[in-house]
Amino acid sequence: METYATALSYAIPGFIVLILIEYGISRWKGVSVNEGLDTISSISSGITNTLKTLVGLSVVILSYEWMVDHLALLEIKSTPMVYLLTFIGLDFAGYWSHRFNHTVNLFWNRHIIHHSSEEFNLACALRQNISAIVAIYFFLYIPLALLGIPAEVVALVAPIHFFAQFWYHTRLIDKMGFLEYVIVTPSHHRVHHAINDIYLDKNYAEIFIVWDKLFGSFQKELDEVPAVYGVKKPVNTWNPFLINFMHLWGILKDAWRTKSLKDKLKIWFMPTGWRPDDVAVLYPIQLIEDPYARVKYTGNRSYLLKIWSWFQLVITILLMYHLLISIADLGFIDVVNYTLFLAISIFAYTSLMDGHIFSLYAEFIKLSFGLYVVIDAGWFGLEEFFGFANTVMIIYLLSSFIITVYFQWVAPRMLLNAKKVGA
Repeated sequence: METYATALSYAIPGFIVLILIEYGISRWKGVSVNEGLDTISSISSGITNTLKTLVGLSVVILSYEWMVDHLALLEIKSTPMVYLLTFIGLDFAGYWSHRFNHTVNLFWNRHIIHHSSEEFNLACALRQNISAIVAIYFFLYIPLALLGIPAEVVALVAPIHFFAQFWYHTRLIDKMGFLEYVIVTPSHHRVHHAINDIYLDKNYAEIFIVWDKLFGSFQKELDEVPAVYGVKKPVNTWNPFLINFMHLWGILKDAWRTKSLKDKLKIWFMPTGWRPDDVAVLYPIQLIEDPYARVKYTGNRSYLLKIWSWFQLVITILLMYHLLISIADLGFIDVVNYTLFLAISIFAYTSLMDGHIFSLYAEFIKLSFGLYVVIDAGWFGLEEFFGFANTVMIIYLLSSFIITVYFQWVAPRMLLNAKKVGA
């Protein structure tokens, strides 16, 4: 875990710099690729995924190390060719796990967060799940285990393979010549994120586009069909926790409501979006039929709220960075408490971005929990970096609660009174 935290402490600043560069180039070109609250939601989603990993919130049915020890037919030493073979093997497994996530109703809940943004930019690449608690695709790694690929090789190559999928989430790079025939390019991945019928559920590959061409899931980006991004059933929230579980909640409701015992069971493993006939009639769901008529979700677009939300995101990133660089010096309970605080904070300010009353309750819990931590033992050793850390945290916690009260109670009433006076 410490190795992973160290890797993230280097990767995260790199991601942020690239997001800022993309934003700067988009402004220079006069192309709008970012919406403030959407970007905040995307980066916050990436943080929640990191927090899940830091506390080990996942269940592995069979570890790769166990499979190598018990299934390997060969014994292979670590050579450059082995690393390349491992990269290709992981990409092949990634293609199929990605495809399963798109085509099986239950498994779509593991992936909906990544497609939930109605924009397409580097920030949306950070929309990673917290709902995939159980690692169910272990069987896809059996071929690597049979070949005897060492576990330490997989452990090194896997994060490289994952981070290599970041760069192509952009609208600023056009088609890339001969590379279009070999690797996944921004053009290919724009198709994958689009909800246009011709693009839907295409281009599952993560690095090598050849998998899609081999298995019949490739679709070229067409100039005459501009991509529209998001999901067919808009999530209509900036809160990554709600997005992560809303599809599962929908399946649960349908399974409960249908009178057919058979449908109660099969709904989980039918194609994504399948619903029992009786439920579909009684509880219709509005899906996007015409992508070009889609109205994007806006949430609360108050200019002051946007500024405050950006401030909350910056504070959250700084605190998470402190957690990453301090994790070797913190006990497991401290790590859990730190991640829990950050999770509550993200839930609070993203709910506020939605204008939801949940934000006020979450802020109260955050205030109470945060004050307890500061008073009990100080802010997880932050005072070692600067002496006023505990005082600063108390001021931040109180200010965060008070400002949330303002946006939830005071500002709406001021606006209502202003309208009455104007009338």
